[in-house]
Amino acid sequence: MRNLITILIILISTVSLNAQNNTVKGKVISEKNQPLENVNIALSKTNIGTETNENGEFSIKNITSGTYQIRVSYLGYKTTNATFTIQQNQTITIPTITLIESQEQLNEVVVNGHKTNKFDTKESIHVSKMPLTNIENPQSYNTISNELLKEQVVTNVNDALKNATGVTRLWESTGRGGDGAEYYSLRGFSVQPSITNGLPGLNNGGLDPSNIERIEVIKGPSGTLYGSSLISYGGLINVVTKQPYEEFGGEVSYTTGSYGLNRITADVNTPIGTNNDTYLRVNTAYHTQNSFQDAGMNKSFYIAPSLKFIANEKLTFLVNTEILEKESVNAPMLFLNRNGPLSYDSIDLFEQNYYNSFTSDNLSIKNPTFNLQAQALYKLSDKWTSQTVLSNGKAKTDGYYSYLWDLGDGDTFTHYMAKINSETRTTDIQQNFIGDFNIGKLRNRVVVGLDYFNSNVKDNSTGWAAIGSVSISESTNSATLSQGAVDNILADTGVSNSVAEQEIYSAYISNVLNFTPTLSAMASIRVDKFEGDKNDDDDDQTAFSPKFGLVYQPIKDKLSIFTNYMNGFSNVSPAQVADADGSNPRIKTFEPEKANQFEVGVKANLFENKLAATASYYNINVSNKLMSDPTNVNNSIQGGEVESKGFELSLIANPIAGWNIVAGYSHNDNEVLKETEGAGYLGLRTEDAGPEDLINFWTSYTIQTGNLKGFGIGFGGNYASEYNTLNRSTTGSFPLPSNTILNSSLSYSKDKFRVILKLDNIANKKHYAGWSTVTPQKLRTISANLAYKF
Repeated sequence: MRNLITILIILISTVSLNAQNNTVKGKVISEKNQPLENVNIALSKTNIGTETNENGEFSIKNITSGTYQIRVSYLGYKTTNATFTIQQNQTITIPTITLIESQEQLNEVVVNGHKTNKFDTKESIHVSKMPLTNIENPQSYNTISNELLKEQVVTNVNDALKNATGVTRLWESTGRGGDGAEYYSLRGFSVQPSITNGLPGLNNGGLDPSNIERIEVIKGPSGTLYGSSLISYGGLINVVTKQPYEEFGGEVSYTTGSYGLNRITADVNTPIGTNNDTYLRVNTAYHTQNSFQDAGMNKSFYIAPSLKFIANEKLTFLVNTEILEKESVNAPMLFLNRNGPLSYDSIDLFEQNYYNSFTSDNLSIKNPTFNLQAQALYKLSDKWTSQTVLSNGKAKTDGYYSYLWDLGDGDTFTHYMAKINSETRTTDIQQNFIGDFNIGKLRNRVVVGLDYFNSNVKDNSTGWAAIGSVSISESTNSATLSQGAVDNILADTGVSNSVAEQEIYSAYISNVLNFTPTLSAMASIRVDKFEGDKNDDDDDQTAFSPKFGLVYQPIKDKLSIFTNYMNGFSNVSPAQVADADGSNPRIKTFEPEKANQFEVGVKANLFENKLAATASYYNINVSNKLMSDPTNVNNSIQGGEVESKGFELSLIANPIAGWNIVAGYSHNDNEVLKETEGAGYLGLRTEDAGPEDLINFWTSYTIQTGNLKGFGIGFGGNYASEYNTLNRSTTGSFPLPSNTILNSSLSYSKDKFRVILKLDNIANKKHYAGWSTVTPQKLRTISANLAYKF
């Protein structure tokens, strides 16, 4: 660590860069001779770049004398390169650049670091399954860019999602079968990051961020376009992966830090052959880190090859694969007593055990994961594009999973453990037709699609067994934490032999109609045919899910007022349940849930793309909600009705060159309006709703000129209000304290390398997360990242 700090100081003190007044100007237009706004302009092999303004014009200043290749890219158009030479104190204007439309509008390729507002992504093909700018979209969403992840030295998805408005983690990754990934709260409902590139991307052990281009947090029940199996009524988390681009380049990096953190990543992109039609990009990462507690670890290897083949001007193929080998020890989960009144109401008892994991590193769990996505993009005409997509995934769980169960005496927790052996397979096939055409003078942008989804869960796990008891006051555990001792106890529990399968056949259509250039309406509908157990027709269902939205732009492309009505229909996946003592493990099926959301808000993109902001109010009502069984942690029951409403404000700003800001505030009111008899939830906030108030903030500044050019500093953090992790009239409520966690960074970057020092949780503050549980969170950490670009 000292050596890295010394290197950083030497680099900053010895590098002298003479500012030059060289400027290159230009203009970008379409084939129809129309100026193109927000086109990405980048000087290849540098961090220099900008975007075009509303007139299609751009200007890049303070360029060192020399010869450069300029890269011009824009979603829906072929990437173009141009070469120019510039002398000292010279201003040149390059010839007008004309971009040609391409069928690759559905194959986003983004090379970060060149935009005016580098943390902002204004357009996404995934939110509405068609190219639509944020200003035009009647739905709220946040994007977290790869550039922000690099700047914050993000090594896990949880740290990345701290930049999204209204998102907080409830559970860390457990590694258990079926739903072992992390759980978050979004608009008052739990959600997992289970969507990748708009398709199922199931995993049981958490995601590696090395292949993330950006993360999209799409707000509200989005069943119309995304179905129901892997999303939440609060929204969904879509991870967009890196895609091949048309030149050689890449980056390797090494990160080290607290608790034995060692992480190596590589991102390599290369053309294949000499025909300029095949491109390969490979991202890989090796990661090891221990816990801040007395036991716990995380070790993984990840590789993600991505191949693009351009068959001709109309047809492109893209194949993405992800392979993850991961081994970890699940974080301690202390479940609070649900069977009677709580015998404590303060966090103090848990604080004295902050560093105790009550587990052992030899009781680990493995989560090998494989995901493949293949798509064919064919430009049928200048108005229509066909997208055919196949997604196939396999997530396995093999190892030990444990939790602690409160016995209600104010001190003792029973230590339960099982050996999990399960496998989840998913298959998704989509056929989309995306159009952009006029009927008379009215512009229509439409997607028509068919979707087939299959999920198969096999479970051969042992039953749950009590292996000992934990005294919180004495910080002791009577269990023998060895594989041999645990296996002997589990041998008497029996082994599950269950299979749960579901199939969903869907059709959907969504149309955005422009009545005028500034007034548009979205109308969408989806029909789902759900089939569960092939031997039981009772769980087969058919449902319709509509969506409507309206957008008015008082200032075109700069300011919009939007409203939406969104409907969600959840075919609740079969889940493994068991008796209260962990015996009799079995698969249970459920009836569907239904949700409706109304939302109204404002979006802004002002000051030449330097400020992007969204403010909205929403109201979500869910009926037939699946709820926890008040007497059995291993079971769930239905019949609840929940209302969740609130306000959100998000902004991304670039006030001056080099200064970037990401910030957000959310307030959520959540209440159970109807419950299953005796559950004890009525009139209370649900336990998966998380804190009522959340604030996220990050700002950074990088010096642009002079001897200290490239030196940067960053500062930010997160605030979460107090919330009840257990909240029932039958037990009482247990609050987790509010917390403010602050972070900072120092960095230095030049054309080919980057050095960053990151300090997280500056005040070393103890804080907790939970969902009817209490789980201590990570204390102060320091990390150093060194990256080389080529």
